[in-house]
Amino acid sequence: MVLRVLQAAVCLLSGALAQQAGTVVSEQQPPIELQHCTLAGGCQAEQASLVLDANWRWVHNTGGYKNCYENGAWNAEFCPNETACRKNCAVEGVDSAGYINNYGVQAESDGVRLKFMTDGGNVGSRLYVTEGQDAYKLFRLLNREFTLDVDTSTLECGMNGAAYFIEMDRLGSKGRDDNEAGAKFGTGYCDAQCPNEKFVFDSNKGICCVEMDIWEANNRAAAWTPHPCSTVGPTKCEGIDCGYGDNGERWKGFCDKDGCDMNSYRMGAHDFYGPGPEFTVDSSKPLTVVTQFLTHDGTDNGMLSEIIRVYVQDGKVVGHANSSIPNVTGHSSVTDGFCDAQKAAFGDFNHHQAKGGLQSMGETLKRGMVLSLSVWDDFSTHMKWLDSKFPDNQEKEKLGVTRGPCDGTTSHPEYVRQHHRHAYVTYKNIKYGEIGSTFSSRVHRRLESSVHV
Repeated sequence: MVLRVLQAAVCLLSGALAQQAGTVVSEQQPPIELQHCTLAGGCQAEQASLVLDANWRWVHNTGGYKNCYENGAWNAEFCPNETACRKNCAVEGVDSAGYINNYGVQAESDGVRLKFMTDGGNVGSRLYVTEGQDAYKLFRLLNREFTLDVDTSTLECGMNGAAYFIEMDRLGSKGRDDNEAGAKFGTGYCDAQCPNEKFVFDSNKGICCVEMDIWEANNRAAAWTPHPCSTVGPTKCEGIDCGYGDNGERWKGFCDKDGCDMNSYRMGAHDFYGPGPEFTVDSSKPLTVVTQFLTHDGTDNGMLSEIIRVYVQDGKVVGHANSSIPNVTGHSSVTDGFCDAQKAAFGDFNHHQAKGGLQSMGETLKRGMVLSLSVWDDFSTHMKWLDSKFPDNQEKEKLGVTRGPCDGTTSHPEYVRQHHRHAYVTYKNIKYGEIGSTFSSRVHRRLESSVHV
């Protein structure tokens, strides 16, 4: 995801420094059922929960009810400096009614619905799957597959329903830097964009970690993207290591911020994904998204060699579209060869290979990653990197610049929030397990029986 680092600032900056655990509202995380699957035993239910990220929560003085952040500024009484702020401010719990009414997080049968906006004015949300109330669940997906049902039919240009993995600390960095809140309160976020740290005033500092984007989509465009980093777990950065600056510094940091994206529209298949029966995958209806992480030798100790995507809709199994870009033709999965060819064809810096490519990503998948489910909009680029022409200063005819059919005129958050406030995304039937075990066709390695277009 290109610019998720801005999401916290767009939503609620009041969560940025709080590290104490609130006691005013009892945390009541909505349940979600997972399924762990094997070829021999089928799928077995696992009970888990979802927790709201700390950035969306009420932050107040410990032992009181005064806001630590108000009217665009930190309360000097509690936050004369970042150390005092961490000790004086608490991030508060959210009860069942609060999840639904304040944040638009509605548990549904076999999954969850995330409303884009609520009547109270909240915009977007980001949640993590937990294993017990005090720890995030770690998914270890090397030589495994991950499947979920998604519905992005109401998400228009400029919006994004994102399901992705990040190498967050399992406990939400509880016990570090005066953080007494931890995973129970949704702390410890990091990703490959190296977002500014939640408890540091200096905007030149951040926190980086490996990211694997499973599904970033609205009803016009979709992408899935590995973002390897030269990090193990959440890693603090400063200056050039964060990749914040201009003049090429983006490609000098710890993480591959661009990633190696597979976007069917960008790769030339303009009729593959979109709303209506004229598209191979109809985004106006729910669909099942399967992602397989194959190793070079088919074992759990092998190196990640290929990431395969397949869709299931209306009982039909459809492989991802083949690229029609010159010198990248025929590719429908993510391999190091695809990434190298794509970067060369589009004239992009190959930071993916510089950060270890799929081998590096596979090592992280083996260590374990946290699943995030979200919905958001984008003040910085208006989501053009996903569904329109990006960068703006490039001609749309240049290979790789056009990412989707949106023209950008209806993608600004102000427009989106005014015209699409009732939009939502659903995530259901989350399954993970052995290759070929999570969906009914029992398709095995390389999906020989799937239909590719």
